[in-house]
Amino acid sequence: MTTRWQDRKHVGDMHERRVMLALQNLGWTVQRCGQGTYAPAIREALARTDSALRYFPDLIAARGGRLVTIDAKDRMPSTHTDRYAISNATLKAGLLFTAAHAPTPLYYVFGDLKVLTPSEVQHYTAHARQHASGAWLMVSTRQAHTFDDVFNAPTARAA
Repeated sequence: MTTRWQDRKHVGDMHERRVMLALQNLGWTVQRCGQGTYAPAIREALARTDSALRYFPDLIAARGGRLVTIDAKDRMPSTHTDRYAISNATLKAGLLFTAAHAPTPLYYVFGDLKVLTPSEVQHYTAHARQHASGAWLMVSTRQAHTFDDVFNAPTARAA
């Protein structure tokens, strides 16, 4: 019998592979990174901490001198709405990661392959009603960018 965590992990792994393939189809070289690449003992220890390492990006990709990181965010099929849910902890870690690793951007890629950055999520939810639990921020899907607009943009020329 599978657990809810195993179900979410399976959905997340499938979405991560789909994002990797979509990037590779656009000419990106993609490498997995973050919690999904750690040994089980490390993942278990991270699950018991508030460390921002729990929310390290899932993927790192490069194309034509451009470097990006991606946190692949999908949801269980029963939760489809016109909003994306981002946990406060994920957003905080994403903003810290972005600041620490500038100018390398971090993108959240959702199940519909739409894209937002942590700073965009922060901006769009600053005055919005939070989820009843207070642990989640809800951002309208209309605010997101298309995958191609973000990742199929012309590459910068090498200096």
